[in-house]
Amino acid sequence: MKKWAGIILAGGSGSRMGSATPKQFLELAGRPLLWHTLRAFSESPVEQLVLVVPGKKHGMERAGRVSGVRPVEMADAAESYVERCRREYVGEWGFEKIAAVVEGGAERYDSVYAGLNALRGSGCEIVAIHDGARPLITAERITASCEAAEIYGACVLAVPVKDTIKRADEELCAAETLPRKQLWAVQTPQSFRYELCLSAYDRMMRDPALLRGVTDDAMVLERCTDTRVKLVMGDYQNLKVTTPEDMLAAEVYLRTRKEKGIS
Repeated sequence: MKKWAGIILAGGSGSRMGSATPKQFLELAGRPLLWHTLRAFSESPVEQLVLVVPGKKHGMERAGRVSGVRPVEMADAAESYVERCRREYVGEWGFEKIAAVVEGGAERYDSVYAGLNALRGSGCEIVAIHDGARPLITAERITASCEAAEIYGACVLAVPVKDTIKRADEELCAAETLPRKQLWAVQTPQSFRYELCLSAYDRMMRDPALLRGVTDDAMVLERCTDTRVKLVMGDYQNLKVTTPEDMLAAEVYLRTRKEKGIS
């Protein structure tokens, strides 16, 4: 088995949650949401992790945008997330696989690039890039993703869509019904051979034209390499927590897993 590493993206603002605290640090089933994500990776064969968190400037700006924030809450939000995560996740909870905690950037691709740069010289051969706000990921799916990356070079977890998908025109009228059998909803982790992913990101970051419309890592490989991205079966429970409703759904899934004795 090649040397595997993970990049956990925990730098988002979580504006749709309506909280001064980024969603990945909100409580889910008695622990921070991010804790559940890190536990899954700690139980997987991934050897080292880079945790990408909001910068201090982001914390201050985010707190100032949310109404009703008290001065003490403002101070908490402005605290260095890098220091906080080192203290809590490495020191207190003992997630020893965390090799580095770095500040993210304004866009998702900036944060991914920060994580990739933190792994330069580490010797990792496979990198799994995961949204920290997907706390229901399992060690089994992480392993499947990395194993597929060893074979194909690039892969993403994905699930077949269940709903009928229509493309809308500018007047919000149905312009086309897309063939459902060909449509997959992409999840994370998205896993790649590290050097392949790094070279693709290096190229993209040098050319602003390539940055337009990028929403995930697979798009970077699609634009900057000739490598085909393999779809690997994900898990419908592997949802991304974006809204309060998502948080409630995640609570239910975690409670059900606990009742069934599934970690």
